[in-house]
Amino acid sequence: MDQAPAPAPIPTVDLGPWLRGGPEQRRRIARTVDEALQVAGFLLVTGHGIDTALRSRIRAAAREFFTLPVAVKRRYEAKVGGRGWLGPGAEANGYAEGTWTPPDLKESLTFATREPFGDAAIDAEWYVPNVWPAEVPGLRPLCEEYLDRMAELENQLLALLGAALGLEGDFFTRHMTRPTYGFNINWYPGADVVGPAEPGQFRIGPHTDFGTVTILDRQAGKGGLQVFTDACGWADAPYDPQALTVNIGDLMARWTGDRWRSGRHRVLPPPADAPAEELMSLVYFGECTPGTRVESVPAPVGRVAYEPVDSHVYLRRKLDEITVE
Repeated sequence: MDQAPAPAPIPTVDLGPWLRGGPEQRRRIARTVDEALQVAGFLLVTGHGIDTALRSRIRAAAREFFTLPVAVKRRYEAKVGGRGWLGPGAEANGYAEGTWTPPDLKESLTFATREPFGDAAIDAEWYVPNVWPAEVPGLRPLCEEYLDRMAELENQLLALLGAALGLEGDFFTRHMTRPTYGFNINWYPGADVVGPAEPGQFRIGPHTDFGTVTILDRQAGKGGLQVFTDACGWADAPYDPQALTVNIGDLMARWTGDRWRSGRHRVLPPPADAPAEELMSLVYFGECTPGTRVESVPAPVGRVAYEPVDSHVYLRRKLDEITVE
């Protein structure tokens, strides 16, 4: 009998010893993080303190919305990078790496920064009020609680990332005073809803994330997350129901001078032997304060000296690339 393929080489890091341990424990964790981000750009993180019950309640409330009639959901329709409902066919994430694919087999509710920045130009580009579905009034307080916790966790992770590079603890966090974070609830229904996948079609096509750090709460499934590494090619990401999945994006890879790789990943289509499989992911995209100058750290930490970029000019270009016209 054929053996199941080995999962992608992604370690699990317990944040408890990082937050409360001694210097040697913290050094070991920093080394593990540095090595993992060089190989795959991904980690599993435990000890994060995010209540599993809160995550379950968000999924239940979001599912109430996603199973509403399409005519109702269209009242909340948004463009990629906006706030509201992204319906089927809105995105093709494979476009971001120059690969043509059919549109992704998912729907999303997308939310972001809750307060304006107070700068007219930044607000015009990066702030609009979140759109909360009136049909599911319980969703807003659940998501806002979750986003508060994600902001705390993001800062803890970024301090760990700075230490993993041997840099000062606020090397990244000082650029996150007013971030344009994003939050997507991605619904991956079964083939009974989306139909059979076309050749080359995925729930989310192969891509890397665009920004700084992504924190993902996901569910296990045959049509779930896969990660690409040079050693294994495409392989299933390991799963732990208590863990959150963390990966870095393109801006962080540039920032580290390609010491760390932007984690390339995809989400498989509904499997042929479980076509009714339904999954939901909670995806927090941690970003910088608008106007942050992202400049590669020099050698010997960095390996490639990229031209400096404005974080949000870069992000807008990448969002435009995945939009299906």
